Amino acid sequence: MAGTIEVLVPGGQANPGPPLGPELGPTPVDVQAVVSQINEETAAFDGTEVPVTVEYEDDGSFTIEVGVPPTAELIKDEAGFDTGSGEPQENFVADLTVEQVKQIADQKQSDLLAYDLKNAAKEVVGTCTSLGVTIEGENPREFKQRIDDGEYDDTFADEAAA
Repeated sequence: MAGTIEVLVPGGQANPGPPLGPELGPTPVDVQAVVSQINEETAAFDGTEVPVTVEYEDDGSFTIEVGVPPTAELIKDEAGFDTGSGEPQENFVADLTVEQVKQIADQKQSDLLAYDLKNAAKEVVGTCTSLGVTIEGENPREFKQRIDDGEYDDTFADEAAA
């Protein structure tokens, strides 16, 4: 009867209701214990949708694996908006600082295809392009070109190399 449940929950705000409760109800685990542990482990993402995997055994034991929220969710949370632009090349909905781009890239790096922070930042900037988010008032495509040109090499240098 052991199994796995995968759900998206708001960080730090999971509860025994849907989507978690109905999935966990028929299992031998203590639902409230699972919810408490999920809230503890996702508190840093405060309200942002976070992918969570719960693996449980027949004896009621369980393990929880917390994923990283989608890049778009991190950008929305950081910039403080709910919906991307319907015309992302013309109507911009928010603006991020270089430091915010670096922070998001750092959070997502383990989840991205990028092999270093600079390339992770370029992936984040790519998502900004499709959401209609500027970086320090600049079109994300122009900002990405400046990253490619080496203007931000110091900013996006991997901490381990520094």
